[in-house]
Amino acid sequence: MSELLKGNAVIGQSGGPTAVINQSLVGVIEGLKGHPGVEKIYGAHHAVAGIVKGDFIELQDCAQDFLDKIANSPSSALGSSRDKPDAAYCKRIFESFEKHNVRYFFYAGGNDSSDTCRIVNELAKEEGYELRCFHVPKTVDNDLVLNDHTPGFGSAAKFVAQAFMGDNLDNRALPGIKINIIMGRHAGFLTAASILGRRAGTDDGPHLVYVPEAPFDENKFIDDVEAAYKKFGRCLIAVSEGISDKDGTAIAAKLQENVETDAHGNVQLSGSGALGDLLSDLIKDKLGKRTGEKLRVRADTFGYLQRSFVGCVSEVDQAEARQAGRRAAELALSGDLDGSIAIQRVSDDPYKVEFNRIELSDVAAKTQHLDTKYIVDGCNIDDSFKVYLAPIVGELPEIATFDFATAEAK
Repeated sequence: MSELLKGNAVIGQSGGPTAVINQSLVGVIEGLKGHPGVEKIYGAHHAVAGIVKGDFIELQDCAQDFLDKIANSPSSALGSSRDKPDAAYCKRIFESFEKHNVRYFFYAGGNDSSDTCRIVNELAKEEGYELRCFHVPKTVDNDLVLNDHTPGFGSAAKFVAQAFMGDNLDNRALPGIKINIIMGRHAGFLTAASILGRRAGTDDGPHLVYVPEAPFDENKFIDDVEAAYKKFGRCLIAVSEGISDKDGTAIAAKLQENVETDAHGNVQLSGSGALGDLLSDLIKDKLGKRTGEKLRVRADTFGYLQRSFVGCVSEVDQAEARQAGRRAAELALSGDLDGSIAIQRVSDDPYKVEFNRIELSDVAAKTQHLDTKYIVDGCNIDDSFKVYLAPIVGELPEIATFDFATAEAK
């Protein structure tokens, strides 16, 4: 055991908010409070942007009942940032830490956040400054390598599943072709979660599912929709915002003329209904000409609603997010350690996970993809994916309808 490191701690929340990221925040606070090596616990206002400005709020004296309310509230209570620090930016972060005697740094976020931790950690080592850096996993995209799943995903997946349960009944009542665009730039986990909207032995949608891991072909898409429409008399479709063609060109960029990009040069996908409208127009034009029908085609983009929807939270997701934060604090205080917390599954039945430390370099800026074993013919997800997904999402509402073929309820 190394000599007790004394100083202040900083906690930041980065990237897209989630329904449970505040559970991780509170988990870290709970793990640090009362420890003799931690003098003050700072919350960074708007993540790294606040760190470089010294814009902190003190958290060590927060009452437990208040912390519990924060934990059960969605979004990022400290405020977030989309800044992607380079080496020069990280140097400013490190200088702020030196100024405020910060010896413990906890950063809840995704791939880029883990990379920020890595760079700051390396700078501290180069300068001979003792600093414990821990990345706490967070992303609704579920795309952190070496993790079975990530905090935030289970609740977002529950939202997607329940949205499709309701939309499927809507589509049954007024048959037509309906497209739902779901978050997922490079990974299709969240879109694949739409299959929880299906009940066994029924014709429930989604009838087609498209994820970034399978190349998207416009002509095949029209053939798929036509086949499903003929079979069911309607068609409900789940589409990842990040679908791309065989050359890796995003369909959202390929089908529109004026493409908006973010600060990192990424094509804007979330917060825009463009892809849904483009695919709707494609179906109306190409399939409409084939069938000679004026097709009823509609599209919705779930967008940011998936991330922080109140009242649609997975209890497992909440508990695991809290534990991930506590585990990060526990390890940081245990000795000369840095790293990232990874949720790793031990068994499906009973469902059990472990919270293990992995190296920052093993997760930083890397992307985990949906296993192609779950993808069927590039346009569907096998029901075996439910075995992986169900315990993370938790219980879903029971619903029923009538079977007019047999005049029975089902």
